[in-house]
Amino acid sequence: MVMRKIIENVRTYVVTSFGLLLLSVAWTAFLLPHQISGSGVTGIGAIVFYATGIPMGYTYFAINVVLMAIALKILGAGFGIKTIYSVVLSSVLLTLLQPLIPAPVVQEKFMSAIIGGMLCGAGLGIVFTQGGSTGGTDIIALVINKYRNISPGKIILLCDVFIISSSYVVLTHLESAQRVETMVYGFVTMAIQAYTLDAILSGNKQSVQIFIFSRHFESIADLITSRMHRGVTVIDGTGWYTKESQKVIITMVRKNEVSEVYRIIKSVDKKAFITVANVMGVYGKGFEELKRL
Repeated sequence: MVMRKIIENVRTYVVTSFGLLLLSVAWTAFLLPHQISGSGVTGIGAIVFYATGIPMGYTYFAINVVLMAIALKILGAGFGIKTIYSVVLSSVLLTLLQPLIPAPVVQEKFMSAIIGGMLCGAGLGIVFTQGGSTGGTDIIALVINKYRNISPGKIILLCDVFIISSSYVVLTHLESAQRVETMVYGFVTMAIQAYTLDAILSGNKQSVQIFIFSRHFESIADLITSRMHRGVTVIDGTGWYTKESQKVIITMVRKNEVSEVYRIIKSVDKKAFITVANVMGVYGKGFEELKRL
């Protein structure tokens, strides 16, 4: 049991690290070389870098030191540890990768904004699915999402409008047309990032409802509860063609758990009849918490 918990924790931090690497590459390889202003604390760090030359990793770390205190207080120690890890690793990756990629990987600025936004959203989505955060507006999004059923992507989108708009005022060394262009590309990146983030989070939380018709319902139900720790309901039914009474298993699982249910059913009864349907939302133990609107 202890070893299993250790393996799960290691896996969580490895996956989180991969998400942070995607985020760092998005900035250093696609956005910074084209002077595209983005969202969040990384966006603030980018604007400060464009204006002063201070590496964005330094600014990112300094601002997040304050915001991490908020995460520790409101979101709990477990979240805070992952946040500290994410912020420190992101700061290191940004600081190391920035001088290593002085030229843009993609020369076309608009394409860089699209790719950068997709990678940022994917990186954030991966980190969020592991229960962590990269700090900044992510903290604000998760704090609000803790009490309200509002998607993190939309919260980040609203918070970051101000950050990107401020680039017009801060980047005085650029001409007016260049500042407007920087803002536009920043908004493109922000929108794509928010869309990608919501897509990943929605897919991770998507649940399905499974009906299982089998004469071996007891064995199947026992395996689902013991192996997957998912609730199972058994109801009475009647096969109208045969006019025979039978039991029907109903269970709710995450979409990525469906294959495990299939394996359990196949190991018990290869002739079982199964229906699977997507559901809009599942609230309760083991799924989502019903929050105030």
